[in-house]
Amino acid sequence: MNRRTFCLSAAAAAASTRAGALAAPAAPAPVNGPLITLDEIERIDRERILRAAGGYLTEAPVTMTAPPAARGGSTNTQNPGGQDEALIRMSGIVPALTAAWLITGEKHYAEHAAKHLRAWFLDPATRMNPPLAQAQTVEGAAPIRGAGIAGTVHLIEVTRAARHLETAQAMTAGEFAGLRAWFAEYLLWMRASAAGQEEEAEKNHRGTCWAAQAAAFAAYTGNEPAMALCRERFRNHLLPEQLAADGSFPAELAQSSPYNFSLFNLDLLAMVCVLASAGGPGPDGATNDLWQFALPNGNRYKTAVDFLFPYIEDKSKWPYARGAESFGDLPGRRPSLLFAGLVYREPKYIALWRTLPPQPETAAALRNFPVRQPVLWLRPV
Repeated sequence: MNRRTFCLSAAAAAASTRAGALAAPAAPAPVNGPLITLDEIERIDRERILRAAGGYLTEAPVTMTAPPAARGGSTNTQNPGGQDEALIRMSGIVPALTAAWLITGEKHYAEHAAKHLRAWFLDPATRMNPPLAQAQTVEGAAPIRGAGIAGTVHLIEVTRAARHLETAQAMTAGEFAGLRAWFAEYLLWMRASAAGQEEEAEKNHRGTCWAAQAAAFAAYTGNEPAMALCRERFRNHLLPEQLAADGSFPAELAQSSPYNFSLFNLDLLAMVCVLASAGGPGPDGATNDLWQFALPNGNRYKTAVDFLFPYIEDKSKWPYARGAESFGDLPGRRPSLLFAGLVYREPKYIALWRTLPPQPETAAALRNFPVRQPVLWLRPV
């Protein structure tokens, strides 16, 4: 197989073949040859992907409407105890099966992924409703708050998988149109609802969760105005409001698990850069290449990577509170290291990425690990 390179900057990507779609995320190839090739990444991840996908082939869809065990003598068909778990489960299954199809060409992986997409987003009997206020209800609880939107961050990689599954023709054209319509409606709700606007305005990882999701859903549905908003949020809010002069995220350091949430925010910001970067300047003259956008003090996204790098390399050096949640299971093979290493031509980022465990295993750490299948992001769509 010939060595393949890839890109992560939308500015360098070829136009999508699907009318109305945004350019696929991509990155310029390193000047002096690739720091790592797509073939190498697929070799690194092949055994992990196929092992997971092989197990998932026997897994039936379990959606938010699946009834949980009875509580207090009654069953809540909205599954309040298992919504997060069901969503995280699906967000692991669909991308893994899609990645297995990409590296093997065996269509049964893609077809099984499609079964989960139909159950979650298309089948009237089991689908999740796009407005989150209708998608989950807990008896006696207050109406949905903005914080609930952070829980759907795992749909980011599902939309990336869906774009590849369209190439596999794993569903009909009408079904894919219905899937895009679902995400278009959810994106509209995220932008227009009080809960969505509350989350958009947050000045920590929750605000970044909103922007990363909005960018992913805009990319999937071809919504350029929403994508332009995500670029504006990154330049005028996410970076200036969250990044300290030393490269830390003070709002994440104030969390109960500051190491976990600092890594989470680093990955989410990388996803905004991957998804929303574009060629040319924005309306205000600032660059649309979010990887290179700099604050007045010269700081850019790379400043945050450099701040956290020594603590990803050796977490025992972490000088802040560890928090009770997940510290022992972190950092995992952070996608931010791989993507930033490719864009900034930084060999040490990629060298460290190679050495880390593929992903955290505990539920708490996995909840804050939104990209588990880099091959989906580095293969063009």
